[in-house]
Amino acid sequence: MQYKHITIEGNIGSGKTTLSQLLATAFDARLILESFADNPFLPKFYEKPEQFAFQLEMSFLAERYKQLKNMLNTPDLFNDVTITDYLFIKCKLFAKSNLSEDEFMLFQTVFDIIYPNIPEPDLLIYLHCPVECLQKNIKSRARDYEQAIPDAYLQKIQDAYWAYLKNTQIPTLIIDSSKIDFANDISNYKKIEVLLDKSYPNGLTYIEF
Repeated sequence: MQYKHITIEGNIGSGKTTLSQLLATAFDARLILESFADNPFLPKFYEKPEQFAFQLEMSFLAERYKQLKNMLNTPDLFNDVTITDYLFIKCKLFAKSNLSEDEFMLFQTVFDIIYPNIPEPDLLIYLHCPVECLQKNIKSRARDYEQAIPDAYLQKIQDAYWAYLKNTQIPTLIIDSSKIDFANDISNYKKIEVLLDKSYPNGLTYIEF
């Protein structure tokens, strides 16, 4: 494995955690999954976004920073490869979408202080998925607080990711996860696994299946 740190990213419901788990098992990698289930502000945010957005984004910023800094800067004697299911920059992308201008300015100040302490991955895999497919996946996994997420919100997050990706210098594979069922079809999953045997230039590489 030439990549020592691989990150899987994508919109809500795109399949990033599932793919991260599959790759971590295949390559006997250390797996870092985003911790969100115990965040007390997440259900409140989906119910009253304007009231709880700042608390949510600041809590995610702190949690993600603590998790990634501790794990990525600590060598693992038993695993050469680390796979994460989120980029730290997602803190900023979601905050910019959810916060008022004044709130985002304060968020940005804190983000800029801590961001240089988080290493970038060697390879990013971005799972693109149309909004209607995202909604189907969200309904299928049946998290109560996600069931009322509007299409407009998912599209806003999608747009924020694309705005970031078009300027990234991280070698990035763009995969349409609505066209490859890696979760239920091992032959489809293997197509993704094979991609990790190759080298890629900085920026975006679109993968067609």
